[in-house]
Amino acid sequence: MPRNLIFSESEYRQRVTNVQADMREKELDALIALEPESVAYLTGYLSPRGYNGFHCAVVPAEGEPVIVYRRAEIYHFEKSCAFEKSFRWSDGDNIEQLVAKAVASVLGNKKRLGVEMFSWQLNASRFKALKAVLPADLLIEDVGNLVRRRRIIKSTAELNYMRQAGRAAEAAMDAARGVARVGASEREIGAAVAAAMVRAGSDRAEPGPIASGEAAHSIHCVFTDRILERGDTVQLEMCPHVQNYHARFFRPLKVGEASRDEIDFARRLFEIQDEALAQVRPNASVRAADAIYRRGAESTGKVSEYHYKTFYSVGLMLYPNGAEYLEAAPGSDWCFEPGMTFHTYLFVDGFGVSETIAVTDNGYEPITRYPRELLIS
Repeated sequence: MPRNLIFSESEYRQRVTNVQADMREKELDALIALEPESVAYLTGYLSPRGYNGFHCAVVPAEGEPVIVYRRAEIYHFEKSCAFEKSFRWSDGDNIEQLVAKAVASVLGNKKRLGVEMFSWQLNASRFKALKAVLPADLLIEDVGNLVRRRRIIKSTAELNYMRQAGRAAEAAMDAARGVARVGASEREIGAAVAAAMVRAGSDRAEPGPIASGEAAHSIHCVFTDRILERGDTVQLEMCPHVQNYHARFFRPLKVGEASRDEIDFARRLFEIQDEALAQVRPNASVRAADAIYRRGAESTGKVSEYHYKTFYSVGLMLYPNGAEYLEAAPGSDWCFEPGMTFHTYLFVDGFGVSETIAVTDNGYEPITRYPRELLIS
């Protein structure tokens, strides 16, 4: 069966080589990558609807990774994986014993094994069962964000998928804006958004947060059967993804009319964001941009203290994950690097403004490009 890799084989091999260099720095002989995003990033293997079934990649310090996956997903393995070595489990098999065999095939007599302990694929009972079948003298180390750190710097090919997702997000917002009128329901907005993003290239028909009335003051609501009334605020976030690479953005919308105060308030939020984004450039600490967001939100008089994060890394994300690990909260002091990609937002008093951006060599590129204004239907 011919493979249909979403990146070149050389890109996958380079990713594995990079992670192996990180492993050797930690004197690890092998790594069990358990987060589905880690497996997909390193090997390409992904079953779009079956990644909830246990799978992992066992990566040696040198050589090719070995993939453990469910036999029912063989089609997706043969189509998507850049590597050939695998162990397959069937329903009813002892999965932990199969993982132990895969580890033994890579480790031999070596003893230092890294594990992605944070992964939702490795719950407490599975870890206990896995330890019981691994050699007792094996040294197991939590590798934390070892693979994730590599993932936050995007390649040109990854950025192109995110740009495509940005175009799908814009098409979805156009659809939402066209439907969000007096007498329409939130559900109708959701249906229009889902159809528009799929037509524009999104992997799935999954609207992001859509909320009106009092619910617009919450950041994570989903559409209901509520009917829109004149003067309602509607909070809209478009969240498509292409090859599971995400781009998203917020806009506030007023149904039928907006007051001068509301128009000015939205304009002020965009100005605050522009001031913050002017601080985004390589080697700059996130502290400056984060502080501008927080001081700006508090200067509106709507909040006494701003509690939300202001940046979080996005890219290759599979549910239940809604973000990558890097984020800006009070006290954060990491630096921007070229190739990092973020959803960056400000949410105050029911009005949310945001963009997805990519850090460039001399600033940033907006991945989402939609009119930066209060929308009025």
